[in-house]
Amino acid sequence: MEPNTLIGTNYTMGMRGANNQVKCASTAWAAMLVAGIAQAQPQTQPQTGYPAKPIKMIVGSSPGGGPDIMARAIGQKITEALGQPVVIDNRPGAGGIIGSELAAKSPPDGYTLMMANAGSHAVNVSLYPRLGYDPVRDFAPVSLVSTAPNVLIVHPALPVNNIKALIALARTRPGEMSFGSGGNGSTAHLSGELFRAMAGLNLVHVPFRGAPAAVIGVASGQVALALPNLPPALPAMKSGKARALGVTTLSRSGSAPDVPTIAESGLPGYEATAWYGVLAPAGTPREIVMKLNAEIVRSLRTDELRQRIAIDGGDAVGSTPEAFGTIIRNDIAKWAKVVKYSGARVD
Repeated sequence: MEPNTLIGTNYTMGMRGANNQVKCASTAWAAMLVAGIAQAQPQTQPQTGYPAKPIKMIVGSSPGGGPDIMARAIGQKITEALGQPVVIDNRPGAGGIIGSELAAKSPPDGYTLMMANAGSHAVNVSLYPRLGYDPVRDFAPVSLVSTAPNVLIVHPALPVNNIKALIALARTRPGEMSFGSGGNGSTAHLSGELFRAMAGLNLVHVPFRGAPAAVIGVASGQVALALPNLPPALPAMKSGKARALGVTTLSRSGSAPDVPTIAESGLPGYEATAWYGVLAPAGTPREIVMKLNAEIVRSLRTDELRQRIAIDGGDAVGSTPEAFGTIIRNDIAKWAKVVKYSGARVD
């Protein structure tokens, strides 16, 4: 396998801008189209004075993970703006499938939301032969919340200080060096598979139970490297228990500005970006979606929330519902190519 040929830069996993929206040719045709959609998928009528009771936000992972951190940050702002508490409902398990299925089957009345991520809504559809939800059809996008890089970390004793040196060393040890991840099919796993494929390396994947365990695996020398999300890696990086060689985004992270990108430090074209965003069940009234969108986007522009997200290794974004929907669809296609080339599967 020739380096950089298995997966071209057209298949990288970064976020792209939304496609231009298609406009209807006439008012009459638009009315017919809307009526047809309404017949195919009835919407719950918006309630006067929404919200009139607490809002539940489902998180498909345990407390303390990236989605949970984002959900609590956004939930607090929605609570302050709309006057009703946002209750975080952690439903970990099966790579976010449990929480996603619950959210998809919830009443589309604006009182159930989900903090989704690239794994639950862009990767799972390619990894699992059967899902109890469709990441596009069963959800109404509200807003992209943030993006975050993964970071390639190695044990401090490994005799490399940059990506180029790591690739050179790994090529002398085919099948001997291992990379850890938070589990089969996780974004950390596929980020590692993308790295392996583009660099033309023979690395052995070692799945752990969650990103923190994979970081510990690197710090203890169980595995040579890992590409976890930045937040769980930061403590080990700051304490010197793991050395960061590069972030997976095309731009450096504000949370670790001294760490170069993998693309600039030895593997041009490499990119893998994690994201978090708020979804509602399909059929949620447009008025409610837009009300939530306005408050989320407004809060993401505040210095307070931007700094809070930066501390946890992310960048605040915010988007229209349409733009977020386009990101999900584009990333489904891009992750699918990585899954195909890596052969990754989860039963």
